[in-house]
Amino acid sequence: MKVKAALIFEQGLPKPYGKSEPVKIDQVDLTGPGETEVLVEIFAAGVCHSDLSVVNGNRMRPLPMVLGHEGAGVVVEIGSLVKGFTVGDHVAFIFMPNCGVCLQCLSGKPSNCEQGNASNAQGCLLSGHRRIKLNGSEINHYAGVSCFSEYVTADYRSVVKLPKEISLGVAAVFSCAVITGVGAVVNTAKVPMGASVGVVGLGGVGLSALLGARAIGARQIIGIDPTEYKREGAKQLGADLTFDSADPNIVEKIKDATNGGLEYVFEAAGEVEALELAYEVTGRGGTTTSSGLSHPAKNFSVNHVKLVAEERIIKGSYLGSCVPKRDIPNYIQLFQDGKLPVDQLIKGEIALEEINDAFDKLDRGETIRQIITFSKF
Repeated sequence: MKVKAALIFEQGLPKPYGKSEPVKIDQVDLTGPGETEVLVEIFAAGVCHSDLSVVNGNRMRPLPMVLGHEGAGVVVEIGSLVKGFTVGDHVAFIFMPNCGVCLQCLSGKPSNCEQGNASNAQGCLLSGHRRIKLNGSEINHYAGVSCFSEYVTADYRSVVKLPKEISLGVAAVFSCAVITGVGAVVNTAKVPMGASVGVVGLGGVGLSALLGARAIGARQIIGIDPTEYKREGAKQLGADLTFDSADPNIVEKIKDATNGGLEYVFEAAGEVEALELAYEVTGRGGTTTSSGLSHPAKNFSVNHVKLVAEERIIKGSYLGSCVPKRDIPNYIQLFQDGKLPVDQLIKGEIALEEINDAFDKLDRGETIRQIITFSKF
């Protein structure tokens, strides 16, 4: 079938992207589904920093590729071996497909699935196939999803069934921002009730972490970001205090406000400097968790004596250490109960043709989550 999709052929083109147009809108040929795959009509897709990192070259990916990994839609066709899904099901995507049989999956760590990581790196589905073509040539899949497209063929292990009463526009953010941010708090760091929490980088993932900290009953929540717009948004979502990360005295100010540092600090900016700041404002015996992804050439160094003498912990968190088919329904229930108002992360709907301008806004820190809409939901 012919579908409209957003493709990238070259990484690292100059800003503004509205002028250089690294993402092209074109008609592609979509095949599928195979035996273990589903065909999904896309209703909504979130524009995320992980997509931007492909555009700006921070994350090298096999090109050409259809972008998009955070989205929701409706199943319209299923493969012969697909289990647990039927036509008409509402689904959200998972950007790390999990095979269910490798050591990581069997150990309860599907975010580290060996087969999923390999297929994502190759730009194919878990089956090893590519279902997208342009002018007869194969096009790569992004994270097994590629939901900047009217329809998607994906492995059934890349989707999670949703309750039909939740808006697909809201459901889209659960597939990346929410599970990454909330999951970092509850799964990776395992923040206990009554702890003090800081978040460096107040985008979709960072604000989701903030909401997760509020939901579990953190006693003090601090938001840290150079953008006033985002700091104000953090206050509206429950931050007790906010600080400008560009302030040269920020470390001293935060330590003064927290009696020596925070117990749990989350880096969600995808920059080494943000991780260094997060580590500096973590107190004795505290845990610093990073869920952002900087350029692979960058490194992070720590003072060895401080790490040991203060019994500090540094953790990495990918996909929020989530078991998506367990956690997404749980987080949706929290949203429906009014305890996780992630709909407030959404700052506008756009058409697919506006994607390059959307990346400019995201890069400049002018928005949190823009949702590409394909149909009314």
